[in-house]
Amino acid sequence: MTECVSLEEKVILKLREKGMHVTCAESCTGGMIAASLVNVAGVSEVFDAGFVTYANSAKHKLLGVEEEALLTYGAVSPQVAQQMAEGAARQTGAEAAIAVTGVAGPDGGTLEKPVGLVYIGCSVNGITQVTENHFKGDRLAIRKQTTEAALELLYSCL
Repeated sequence: MTECVSLEEKVILKLREKGMHVTCAESCTGGMIAASLVNVAGVSEVFDAGFVTYANSAKHKLLGVEEEALLTYGAVSPQVAQQMAEGAARQTGAEAAIAVTGVAGPDGGTLEKPVGLVYIGCSVNGITQVTENHFKGDRLAIRKQTTEAALELLYSCL
């Protein structure tokens, strides 16, 4: 067996070992997590589908995020990250799901929700964990940091 050289490869290997499938529900990363996973040869054994749900309406329609949660807490919230992860798993039948929602900038930040605030939800076999993250840098840097943190969380949850 060859040694894993990337976090994506480690995630895919762990999923294969456990006989599990994963899905992604992405907002601020716009598909970067799924793109990272599909860089690994043979990923189709464990990855069937992903969602890029940038608009609130897409979060609601495609993932089943409650409109009440979006109105009460906002798209960038732990509640929405949790519902995104759980909804993605439910929609695809995957045992594992990773979801991200945040403010990538350079605009859109507020005092309560500054640029770089990202919530990552990970659901594995119905158990969901959400982390709050504060990343620095420009839009691309925040998206890349979010992608790496999401893959790290997924790996640790598996």
